[in-house]
This record gives sequence, structure tokens and C-alpha cells, in this order.
Amino acid sequence: MRNASTALYNRPLCLCTALYFIHTAVHAAGITHNPPSRNMLRVRCLRGGSRGAEAAHLIGAMIGRTASRWVQKAFQSSSSAAAVRSRAAEDVAINEPVPDECPVCAYNEWDLLEEVIVGRAENARVPPFTVEVKANTYEKYWPFYQKYGGQTFPEEHLKKAITEIEEMCNILRHEGVVVRRPEPIDWSIEYKTPDFTSTGMYAAMPRDILLVVGNEIIEAPMAWRARFFEYRAYRPLIKEYFRQGAKWTTAPKPTMADELYDQDYPIRTVEDKLKLAVEGKFVTTEHEPCFDAADFIRAGTDLFVQRSQVTNFMGIEWMRRHLAPTYKVHVISFKDPNPKHIDATFNIIGPGLVLSNPDRPCRQIEMFKKAGWTVVCPPTPLIPDDHPLWMSSKWLSMNVLMLDEKRVMVDANETTIQKMFENLGIKTIKVSIRHANSLGGGFHCWTTDVRRRGMLQSYFH
Repeated sequence: MRNASTALYNRPLCLCTALYFIHTAVHAAGITHNPPSRNMLRVRCLRGGSRGAEAAHLIGAMIGRTASRWVQKAFQSSSSAAAVRSRAAEDVAINEPVPDECPVCAYNEWDLLEEVIVGRAENARVPPFTVEVKANTYEKYWPFYQKYGGQTFPEEHLKKAITEIEEMCNILRHEGVVVRRPEPIDWSIEYKTPDFTSTGMYAAMPRDILLVVGNEIIEAPMAWRARFFEYRAYRPLIKEYFRQGAKWTTAPKPTMADELYDQDYPIRTVEDKLKLAVEGKFVTTEHEPCFDAADFIRAGTDLFVQRSQVTNFMGIEWMRRHLAPTYKVHVISFKDPNPKHIDATFNIIGPGLVLSNPDRPCRQIEMFKKAGWTVVCPPTPLIPDDHPLWMSSKWLSMNVLMLDEKRVMVDANETTIQKMFENLGIKTIKVSIRHANSLGGGFHCWTTDVRRRGMLQSYFH
């Protein structure tokens, strides 16, 4: 039967040969012949053509209205290769055409931006005040979390944030960028796993959960229990990109059991936090891999990451092994008592050009200078002290989004950093998202770039 199968795929069939093949296969399989149905055998050819599919179609035309189920059983009994082709051909999702150019492709933070995902503030809720949340927030805001934890953010503030992000989307479209949005989800629903119970948070910061490396979308596992199911808001988009040719990887989801968190982590003392950070100790332990995508920043073949309150060394090592050998993952650190997400501390904005937070200096900065990089320290943020920043610092002023090497989306109120960019020869696209900042992110946080027009290069030697 192997020889008959080979003949089927490698030379045209005459009527006698085709009928003999069917008869032999049916006899070998012990299938009882039933009268043919009225349904014509239908075979969809895969993109580029398939000799097996074409031969099957020819056989169907020769034998007339042969029942598709009867013929498929004969194929399954006679040749496993033919069976695989038949099942693939009948699967509509697999047979959707794959474009020559993948719609997902980004290698760095500054090539021409063509498509972006922008988060949603709708239905956003304050996370329950658990140990991992407490370790990541400033003490002056603890009463806010104790009051609103598990509830919606203040309604009027949230409405203003939603309006700001809608305007940001409009401006991005005006600049020629395709804007995509996650699904609105009810984050108030309580969920329970064998290890914890929580409500959700939001789908406001796609940068935290999605990392695009080349034509691959990587879903981060996250480290906050309130964000365990956040990926659900993005799944319709990711499935669409996958069907169009993108690679799709989901990192191992942590159990988020109590062992993942240091229950005795010193919350209050900045000095203790700094000392522990130098030792590589944070509220997250090494019980299992965890990371937020926003702790990584891309520069072609090199990615830079920090060990933080939400990203542990096991998570970094998982990414290192996953991306090797094409990409190198470098661990860098900062004088920061409470590191969480790298892009308001170290934001790469061009080939060999990086914004480095002067309040949180990089311990490995000489490595970049020796490689010929230009290191720019942005000016002190202008955001007033009384503006609520429940989940972030004032340094969201440097959390900018590059539309290309010569255009940057920057806060309309931060005039000093606007001037800094203009001195660098970069045009500023001014947008106000002060109320959206309160939810924990700037322009870079609120977005994930899906497609940038550029090639994979090395910028770090």
C-alpha cells in the first residue's frame, strides 16, 4: 500500500488506477460499501497547492457523488500521510491564506510605527490590597487602596482618563498609525484558583502583558493576582494576528501561590529596600517564573531587562532560553528601591540613544557608553505634587512613545522634556493624558507596538 500511496502523490491518475486504489483501500480497511450520498467530495487545497489534495479532488470527480465520509475512511486506512492532508484540508482555520508579509513585526522601540494596540480604561478597578500590591505602591497611597481595593477607580477621574485615551487614539490615527483595542471586560467578577481568590484590574497597559519580538507575540505570565486573567481582553486580537501569520507564545502561567511572594518583605523602609535590591531580593521570590513584559526593552538583537518586584530571575532565564540564539537578553540594574517596569527608568528611543533616569541611575551605564551610545538624562518632571499617581511615579514624563526616529508622542504639559526632544532634532506630538497617568502608565505603557517598519539589526557590541 505504501507504493500505491507514493504513486498517488507523484503521477497523474487514470480512472482505472484511481478506482483500484479506492477498492484496495476499502477492502483492506474492512469498510462496508453503502450507496453513495448526494454530497460531492470537497477538498480545499492548501496555499501553494498540494499534490495529495489535488489527487483526492480528481478521485472525487471520477467516482461522482461518493460519500465524503466513506472516502475519508478509505484514505485513513490506506495512508497516514493522506489522512493528515485530508484533515488539514478540511480545517477552515488552518486553510486561511497566510500573507506573504506578517502583520506583526517589531524589533525595536523607534522604527516607523504602523500598527499599535492601545489599552482601555473602561471598567478599570483598583486591585485588592495584597502583599505584592502593597510592595509596589507608595505609602501615602495605602489609604486609597484600603478604601477602593476591589472597587472601581473614582468615577469622574476614570471618565477623564477614558476621554484622554480616545483622543490619543485619534491623534495616532492622524499620524498614520493603525490603532487596535482590547475587548471591554467586566473586571469586577471574582475568580478563584486552587491558590488564591481575586477580582480583576484592567486592560489599560498592553505593554505590561504583550511583548512583540520580530513576528512573535509573547504573552507575559504577570506577577499580580489581580492581573492573572488580563490576557483574555487581548485574545481576539492575538488570534487574528496568529491566523495572519504571527507566532504566538504564552509564557508559563505561575500558580501565584503564597510561596511566590515574600510575606515578610520590608514594606516601609526605603533603605532596607535598596539594600535588598542590591542583593537581588524583592517581594517576588524564585518559587516559579514570573515577569511583566514592561520590564524588557528592545534594541534589535539585544533586549535589556531588570529584576524587579514583578520580574524574577527565573522569568528572565525563561525568556533568555526562549529567544536564544537570535537574541541576547542582558540583565541591568538601577539604584531603585522599588523597581517595576523599565520604561520610566531606561527608555531606548533610537539607535544608540537612550533616556536614563537621573534619580534612578543605571549601574551598568558605562557598558553603553563604551558601545558608543548617547545617554540623555531627561529633565525633572513638571507634574504637580498634588496630582494622584496611585500606581506610578512622576517619571512617566520620560515614558514616551516613538512614532519613528524623528517623532515622539509626549505629554503636552511637560514643556521641559519637549524642549529636550527638540534639541535632539525630534518632533514632539503633544497629547495630555494626566488622568490616564494616574492608572499607572505613560504613552509607552498604554501601548504595544504591533508593527514597525524595519529590519533586525545589532546596535550593541
